[in-house]
Amino acid sequence: MLARATVEYPLLTPKPNWAEQHPAEWWEATKKAIRQILRTGKASALDIKGIGLSGQMHGSVFLDSKGRVIRPALLWCDQRTQAECDEITAAFGFKGLLRLTCNPALTGFTAPKILWLKKHEPRNWERVRKILLPKDYIRFLLTGEFATELSDASGTLLFDVKKRRWSEAVLSRLNVSRELLPECYESPEISGRITPRASRETGLAVGTPVVGGGGDQAAGAVGNGIVVPGIISAVVGTSGVLFAFSDKPEYDPKGRLHTFCHAVPGKWHMMGVTLAAGGSFRWLRDTLCEEEIALARRKRVDPYEIMTSKAAEIRPGSEGLVFLPYLIGERTPYPDPHARGVFLGLTLRHQKAHLIRSVMEGVTFSLRDSLEIMKSLHIPIKEIRASGGGGKSKLWRQIQADVFGAEVVTINVDEGPAFGVALLASVATGAFSSVQEACAETIRIVSRTSPHSERVQRYEEYYRIYRSLYPTLRESFRRIADLS
Repeated sequence: MLARATVEYPLLTPKPNWAEQHPAEWWEATKKAIRQILRTGKASALDIKGIGLSGQMHGSVFLDSKGRVIRPALLWCDQRTQAECDEITAAFGFKGLLRLTCNPALTGFTAPKILWLKKHEPRNWERVRKILLPKDYIRFLLTGEFATELSDASGTLLFDVKKRRWSEAVLSRLNVSRELLPECYESPEISGRITPRASRETGLAVGTPVVGGGGDQAAGAVGNGIVVPGIISAVVGTSGVLFAFSDKPEYDPKGRLHTFCHAVPGKWHMMGVTLAAGGSFRWLRDTLCEEEIALARRKRVDPYEIMTSKAAEIRPGSEGLVFLPYLIGERTPYPDPHARGVFLGLTLRHQKAHLIRSVMEGVTFSLRDSLEIMKSLHIPIKEIRASGGGGKSKLWRQIQADVFGAEVVTINVDEGPAFGVALLASVATGAFSSVQEACAETIRIVSRTSPHSERVQRYEEYYRIYRSLYPTLRESFRRIADLS
């Protein structure tokens, strides 16, 4: 790793459970980050042999005939499209849709967003000439090419995951023209090159290759070395993901896990998703932790360090406080846009530190839901690699080991998706012969966290309580959604 840069941009929530962003802000952030990297002097534009792209999946960027954005992008965590999901499921049947796409219709996916735009904003729909995913809009501005790659395309619900191509059957039934969609590449293939205009705006060299890249989870899996059977990753980012490699396009017959094309050519992956994992922790920080933010500013540390240090003083189980992380609905194992976040068991005894630890535990329980499904499907699990916020925090690694009842390891790189697509670009430009070789040459284990038998037993009891809550509260969630 030579240099890194991060630029933030806002999330728009015009209505409850809606989530949008302006693609122009992605582009401005991209340009700023690239210029920051080049200003470090650790690599010149001419030193850069290839560029990889990753980004949030499922989001919809609608462009007109001149390549202009028509409206803010609807994001992966947007929950407005349940009616459209029901419509898609009715058109194909639940099992029929799984056979075609390996996935059920979920509100986060792209196809329901397209149907929503047709129905609710017909004038905008009439203007649409191209539909891109978030990272692929950045690709368009860098290269002038309308292109995507297979891992991200898999999450649109318009893709034949088994055959690794757009599904003519789905496009025809939903009346979506193939001309609206970009060309598909394997992740380590060159999809375009930096244009003179993009060079002027970013400082990158004209002609620099840009590879297919990957959706954030597939790219993160490459960055974590999840490119062979038996190694799975537990990622706590804004969302939480349990991710497993697969040699074949197998899928969960109940539709609880997603099956997508991997960023490794000719391979697939299965994953379970918690919509608000790190997102729940950030909500807690922004809502209740002004004191911790101020202290972190004085100490020049991350506010999460202050928060987790307080949580570490609390016993496992948070003295009877259980958190459901369904702040924006949920996906695995409950595909329910109406699900809501819950603190259960609050007493006068509980303080802020209890809430902090309870959020960390609740998010980890949600990841265990996916782990249990993988076990039931006999997916081989020899090693669990923690990354994202859950990998950086010593406390959160220990909570994961204790909740999973298994050793959790971390690796030498913590920039999962960005590092993953850098490796993909290295493969495309000849530095490595394969994605597996690239991972083997650059990734190594640097820490191991073992479960503690007493805490494993204690968390087992709390997990049973956690598992009982959603079925009990499901109807109440629905009624609350109707009233709000």
